[in-house]
Order: sequence, then C-alpha cells, then structure tokens
Amino acid sequence: MTLPALTFSDDQASAWDTISEALTASGISLADETVSPPREGVENVLAVIGKAGSGKTMLLAELYRAVREMGVQVVSGDWEGRRTKDRRTLAILAPTNKAASVLRSRGVPATTIHRIIYTPVYDPEFEKVAEWLAGDGDRPEVEGLSDSALDRAFASFQVHGSVPAALASAGLRGSDFITGWKRREEPLDIGFVDESSMLDQKQFDDLKEIFPTLLLFGDPAQLPPVQSTGGMVFDKIEAPRKLELSRVHRQAEDNPILDLAHALADPAVDFHAFERLVEEASKKDPRVVWAGRVESDLMARSPVLVWRNKTRIRLIHAFRSAFEAPVDELLEGEPLICDGIELPMKHRKKRLDLEARGLIKGAQVVYLGPGKRPGFSRLHVFGAEEPQVSAASIVKIEKEGEEEPFIPFAATMGATFLHGAAVTIHKAQGSQWDAVQVFAPDIYAAAQMGRVEAGQPLWKRLAYVAVTRAERELRWVVRNRLARPSGPLRTDDLGRAPAPFKLEEQEP
Repeated sequence: MTLPALTFSDDQASAWDTISEALTASGISLADETVSPPREGVENVLAVIGKAGSGKTMLLAELYRAVREMGVQVVSGDWEGRRTKDRRTLAILAPTNKAASVLRSRGVPATTIHRIIYTPVYDPEFEKVAEWLAGDGDRPEVEGLSDSALDRAFASFQVHGSVPAALASAGLRGSDFITGWKRREEPLDIGFVDESSMLDQKQFDDLKEIFPTLLLFGDPAQLPPVQSTGGMVFDKIEAPRKLELSRVHRQAEDNPILDLAHALADPAVDFHAFERLVEEASKKDPRVVWAGRVESDLMARSPVLVWRNKTRIRLIHAFRSAFEAPVDELLEGEPLICDGIELPMKHRKKRLDLEARGLIKGAQVVYLGPGKRPGFSRLHVFGAEEPQVSAASIVKIEKEGEEEPFIPFAATMGATFLHGAAVTIHKAQGSQWDAVQVFAPDIYAAAQMGRVEAGQPLWKRLAYVAVTRAERELRWVVRNRLARPSGPLRTDDLGRAPAPFKLEEQEP
C-alpha cells in the first residue's frame, strides 16, 4: 500500500486499504499505480462514515488526487470528452450546489448529482473548442471567435479546468454553445458522493446504475432525508463495506464548535447542560457567541437555523419588516431558497436548463432585481460555477396561520422560491456558512417533546446538524429578538452583473 505523504490516522489508513482493494478490483490499482480497462461485472458500493472532524473530506481529497495522478479522467458534468476503449473515469458528487462548492473550495472538482445524471449537448462547432481545451483535438477555427477570444478561453481553462467558464471568458453564453440536455446513456467508472446522508433511495438507485464502483461519504449523526422512511442509504451497508472514522485529527483540535458538536454524543448531556457548555465556550473563544438576539444583517447571507416552520415564518417577516420591505414586492438583496421547478413536461428542456444553472430544490439565491420580461428575476445562485442567472420565477412568502402564501413576484411558470432569511435545520444539511445563527428556543422545544430518532434524542440530532453548519463562528441565539440592520440590503458583494440567460429570450 502506498499512502499519501500526509499522515493518516489508523482508521483512515484502514479505510484507504479497503477502498484500494475495491478500486483494484475495478482495474485501478493505487498500490501499483496502474490503470487497466474496466472489468465486466464488478460492482462495489462502499461507505465511509464519521462525524464532523473525523477526516472524511481529507480522505476523499487524497483519493481524488491519487486517482487523478494515475491518469483517470475526472468528469465534471459541464463537458465530457470522447469515450475511448481504455478511458477510466471518476466523478465527485454532492446532492446540492452548496455542498459541491464546499468541496471545490478545497481543491476537489465536485459537481451535483443532477449534472452527472443529465449531460449537456454541445453545438458541434463549440464541441471542437471543448475538445481542443481538453487536449483531445487541434486548435479550431470557429466563425465568430477571434484568435484572442480562443487565447482567453485557453488561459481560463488552464486555471479553472471548466469548459463553460473558458467559453464564457471568450464572450459566450451557455445558450450559445449548449443546445440542450439529455439523460446519461453510458455509465462511468467510479463515483465519490459527499454528504450522502442527504441521498434518497431513488438517487442512490440512479447512481448505482451509472457507477459500478460507488463510494459514499456521510455523517450518521445528521438527519435523514425528510421524505425517507428507512433512514440513510448507507445504513443498510454492512461491514467491511461500511468504514467508520473517528475524530482524532489535527484539523479538529482546538475547535470549540466541533467540541460542542461532539459533546452531544454524551448521554449525560441534556439540553441545559449543553447550553452551559455553549455559554462557557463563548467566554473562552470568540468563535462561539452567546447571542441575546438574531442579527438581521447576517440573515441576508446566512439564514437563521430553526426547527419549527412557524418560527421560520415569523423570523422571515421580522427580517422583511426590519429592512422596510414593501408588502407587495421584493427588495434587491433579499435571500431566497429554491423550492423546485414548476414547468409542464413539454418544457423539459427548459427545466433541465434551469437545474443545470443551479436552480435545484434547496439552492440558495439572492434576488438582484426584475428581469427584462414580466415575471423574470435576476438572481445570484450561491455555490454555482456560473452564479448569475435570469429566469422565470415564482416567489412565495408564507404567512403565519394561513394556508396560502403571499406571492409578491410571479411568472406563469418557472423556478419557485421561498424566502431564505430563515430555514429549517433539515434543509440546511449539506450547506456551510462562515457564521451561523442557531435559534436555541426551537432546539429547547424539541427537547421538551422528548422525541427519539434512531436511538438519539431528536434535539441532539438537530443541534448537531445546526452547530456543524458553522465554519468559523457559531452564534447560539437564546432570545426571540431581532437586531436592527446597520444599513440597507446589499448586492455589491456578489460579483459581476448577471449575464443574460436563454430562458429570458423566450416565453415558456
């Protein structure tokens, strides 16, 4: 066995060995650093599970680097080169754009599950450009693309490794070179899936059809998918195919947020004892804040995490009131959460276009203003590789005690959104923010109910997921109060102005 230069813990080294054996059975030998054609009939599904700080992402990243250095092609979902007899492929996946962007920020080229199941169809002329960028063809001559535009595309590809980003640097929009989307017809070889606790059974079955070798990375302490009735998909995988990592790693040392998350595993820690731990940590380390109120400024970029829907709705209306948002319209800078796509089947291509741009259920966006046509919104999609998009939108703001939501902004059909100033802890899974506000009274309400899920008190599962969403700062909000904003909502921190999008040129 050849381990990476960094030091693995015993459990990581053991997991590496088991995964290495599975990859060798598929024709990719980490020990010998050799790659052979795929073997027929080899099917492997493994799971690497562990709590926050146990080194799952570190192990995934090192496996990716080792496999890439052996010449295995990493399939990103934005373009795929010509299939050859001996080509071996790897895709690194996450259930949401936000979760994929967390991996990309650590140098791992992750994409969403959707972008692997559905692949783009390129215009033949621009496919030549993509093949040239990937080293599979000669420099092309394309009408309308100057030599300097091709040079910009090449320079961009060397930095980002993304064909759409490279073509965008040449002055093209996605609608110029992508003519449509189709469901993947041919399988790939290896799939690494992060945040696999979020997978439902259908997604898992789809992935098993695509990848003969599938490696799931997940946290068993998180909450199972809302629509799931059988727990998490890796629960049914038995040892030695299920590999468990413990926490002892350098990156987890001296981290008060992870200390609090792991304290929840102690049966002796009830809600009040946990709050005392939070308060004590806040006195010793600025990364934990004992907060007497919700910060409205922070809600525009990092939603308050709650358990109950009525709390979520109440905080959303308090946020809008604090920023003096009109009742009948949205302010530029208001946060939204995509709640799905409302398009009939005959507009399947438009649905795939929207989803490919990151507008999938759970995506976090910021409203940037109205589009050129009635019912269209300009949006910034967090975590998407090309975040600026304009699309037909239906925005729903729920009212406390009323079944029907208020709709301040609506097209006839398109992407649907809920307000994003506060979200449930269930919907926050897979996401991380620099600073996170957790609404403690809701966690206490769950503790008072005494519910148990998978042998663990529900309030502890909620608290664990909420606390581990914070990358740098955890704010434990203990009172139902909202601070006044320091100024109006902003959009100038979100980068360049939005590019036009194909769906704005045609009515659905």
